[in-house]
Amino acid sequence: MTDAYLGIDIGSISTKGVVVDADRTIVARSYLWTEGNPADAARRVVADLASQIDRDVVRVRAVGTTGSARRLVGAMLGAAVVKNEITAHAVGTTYLHPDVRTILEIGGQDSKIICVEGGIAVDYAMNTLCAAGTGAFLSSQAHRLGVEVEEFGPIALTSKRPANIAARCTVFAESDLVHKIQVGYAREDIIAGLCRAVASNYLNNVGKGKKITAPVVFQGGVSKNVGVVRAFEDMLGMDVLVDPDGHLMGAFGVALLAAEASAGAGRGTAPAGDGDGGEGDGEPFRDGAFDFDAVGDFAFKTREIECSKCANHCEIICVYRDDALIDSWGNRCDQGAVKAGL
Repeated sequence: MTDAYLGIDIGSISTKGVVVDADRTIVARSYLWTEGNPADAARRVVADLASQIDRDVVRVRAVGTTGSARRLVGAMLGAAVVKNEITAHAVGTTYLHPDVRTILEIGGQDSKIICVEGGIAVDYAMNTLCAAGTGAFLSSQAHRLGVEVEEFGPIALTSKRPANIAARCTVFAESDLVHKIQVGYAREDIIAGLCRAVASNYLNNVGKGKKITAPVVFQGGVSKNVGVVRAFEDMLGMDVLVDPDGHLMGAFGVALLAAEASAGAGRGTAPAGDGDGGEGDGEPFRDGAFDFDAVGDFAFKTREIECSKCANHCEIICVYRDDALIDSWGNRCDQGAVKAGL
């Protein structure tokens, strides 16, 4: 039998998952749309990963989750580790690229920058307020232009004179785009301008005040757009590395953290929380190994309650599996604590 570890990154747009073996090599990978339902997306990713491995040989010993819905899915999967995206991305990237100094990441609806020294994240910034520099922005403009967003990169590289498109705000960028179309700009110049607008927006907002030092690794779904990669290289004046699994780096990083947690707890030990939320209760683990089929056997739901025991009036999220409370969070004091079984 081969020990393995499962990592899932649940984002607002996409859900990513990997299975890594004892040598920390990815043996299964999945990238699916979240479609507004992180619980169902997690189930689909788990099923997809299960179809790629021989479960008679590979035993998943621990699970880790990251991303915007990490606590919910962590409770569903009995995660040993529930970590924020900054930690997960930094761990995964520094493992594959030990000399990395700057990590650029652009996802579907947010973006981040992580500065690394000696393999340790020493500074970071996130942008969750404006979509002008994200994958969602590019997707909406691709729809307006009647082009698949996957074609943006190759088309952008054919441009000789990229259009200058306002990048500070989605509304301004879209207005500028419409104007460029109306006055007859070539499609490839507009698309190249959009790619440059994404890079410019990122550097002027997320990267503002940060020292961007080579080697630079670019990841997230937008890193697959060679037009944006070229724009970053031109603006930074340095090479930008894109890992083939860069869009899975959060899932990979949290899988590595799950492996560490499993080694520290001892083989066959039931998963436990790590202080970032989502304490597992052993489900859906069987005999010390993750049971892929069990994920689909339970009905999961969440319910929000308001605590009235103090002036905070905390909104507490409770997660139920087959009507049994398995996790809760949101309380700012012990009076609002909701324990499983109560």
